[in-house]
Amino acid sequence: MDRFSKFTILVNRIVRNIHRIKSGETSKLGLKGAHVSCLYYLYRSESPLTARELCDVCDEDKAAVSRAVDFLCREGYVNCESTAAKRYRSPLALTEKGAEAGRYLAERVDSILVEASRGLSDGDREIFYRSLDLVSANLQKICDGAVE
Repeated sequence: MDRFSKFTILVNRIVRNIHRIKSGETSKLGLKGAHVSCLYYLYRSESPLTARELCDVCDEDKAAVSRAVDFLCREGYVNCESTAAKRYRSPLALTEKGAEAGRYLAERVDSILVEASRGLSDGDREIFYRSLDLVSANLQKICDGAVE
């Protein structure tokens, strides 16, 4: 298998498996992928986050996060204490229901990461993430037209 095939097949397989895992976990809670990311990062955060901050940490676009936040507020997972003129800048805090879901998701993520990295030493994992970060940054430069 050549480098292109190996790279694209492995990356696609990883992404597809992540989606399958997310779907399996989210269906248990009646949620979708963007909901999971928002709940997870709100749970892991030491303080409330705004929708804008969630966009950054989830690496999701504004519209997807806005829809997710609307759903999570409507379903009682998140409170939006709207002190700002725009809700996008208002702090979002987990309700008791949201904290319970966030705790469950964080525990599942932790156990999945342990299983996914089985056989890797801490050093291997560090090199893997550093390499993945470098590949991602290089691909971003190509997409931005900085490299031809």
